[in-house]
Amino acid sequence: MGITKSDKFTEAQNRLANIAKVLGHPARIAIIQHLFKIDSCICGDLVNEIGLAQPTISQHLKVLKSVGIIQGSISGTSVCYCIDQDEWNNLSEIIGQFLSQKANTVDDVCC
Repeated sequence: MGITKSDKFTEAQNRLANIAKVLGHPARIAIIQHLFKIDSCICGDLVNEIGLAQPTISQHLKVLKSVGIIQGSISGTSVCYCIDQDEWNNLSEIIGQFLSQKANTVDDVCC
């Protein structure tokens, strides 16, 4: 979605679309799943775990961090990443509210 078009939608609609876009790549899903599985911060194991090049992993981490799903802290010469649980809970609520909507069909006339 172009920057010039985002002003036509609510902040909530733009936020949900951005979350969906970030979660729309299988490498990012794999990174999130791995971070949940190890339940701790990870510094350099993602290249071996996910099987992608370091620059590619770094780009995916940057995108995940930009929406707050993960957070990073500097440890020596590397950055360690973990799930930001508060933001994850917030995102879960946003997505859950969206997915829990029910269609108001009258007597199943439509579709």
